[in-house]
Amino acid sequence: MKGILLAGGSGTRLYPMTLAASKQLLPVYDKPMVYYPLTTLMLAGIRDIMIISTPADLPQFKRLLGDGSQFGVTFEYREQASPDGIAQAFLIAGDWLDGCPCGLALGDNLIFADHLSVSLRAAATRPEGATVFAYQVRDPERYGVVSFDETGRALSVEEKPTNPQSNWAITGLYFYDHRVLDFAKAVKPSPRGELEITDLNRFYLEEGSLRVDRLGRGCAWLDAGLPESLMQAGQFVHTIQARQGMLVGSPEEVAFRMGYISADQLRTQAGRMGKTELGRLLRELANHA
Repeated sequence: MKGILLAGGSGTRLYPMTLAASKQLLPVYDKPMVYYPLTTLMLAGIRDIMIISTPADLPQFKRLLGDGSQFGVTFEYREQASPDGIAQAFLIAGDWLDGCPCGLALGDNLIFADHLSVSLRAAATRPEGATVFAYQVRDPERYGVVSFDETGRALSVEEKPTNPQSNWAITGLYFYDHRVLDFAKAVKPSPRGELEITDLNRFYLEEGSLRVDRLGRGCAWLDAGLPESLMQAGQFVHTIQARQGMLVGSPEEVAFRMGYISADQLRTQAGRMGKTELGRLLRELANHA
């Protein structure tokens, strides 16, 4: 399975912070925002990852992430010339996917849960169909919403519905089988002129192969796309790391725990962090391996 990290858009809801910097490069406590969805893909066992961003911002992602070798993965980069919808990512990456199944993570989403990697790898290795991750919210009319039966089979998907059929929002994390490019090509622009991910999901829904994995009690999903939610995400990461001594959203740590890099390579990465708290935690992890 390959992975796409979609980090485009203009971030207008975060103006003026994003007038000169990509939203996904803003800090969430001690790391750039893009690190969090990146680690989610890595926890799913995905090592071939394409980063898609705007022509103006893509050089900054290349400067930050390089070729991925420091994390034991491989990065490819593509431009999204205009923000024409999430489903457009599959068209941009079509030749690179080359018939492979794919996981897609949105660059402004942070998901934290105990044993998250187990659920992610189960979704990544599902041979057919698609999987979305859902989170219970108080205001479902603001989100894409999914309803489902007791087995986890999706019954409906709606985009920002006036009368939601459930209060389970679809997070910015999706897994699709090898047919995703064919379905993406069949998606028609919505009234707002975008290729909607909800319309892509409906192809799987209609054949009964759209599965829902619930992020239940003890899980956190944060969409850092507003000033308030960006601040909340940073506070959340700080609280977990300060009180539990547990790293959140560190690709170096995930790479080491997944066996992508060695303890010596982890120490090298810790050295790059200098005297920061992040560097100290990475060194401790390497030294106690």
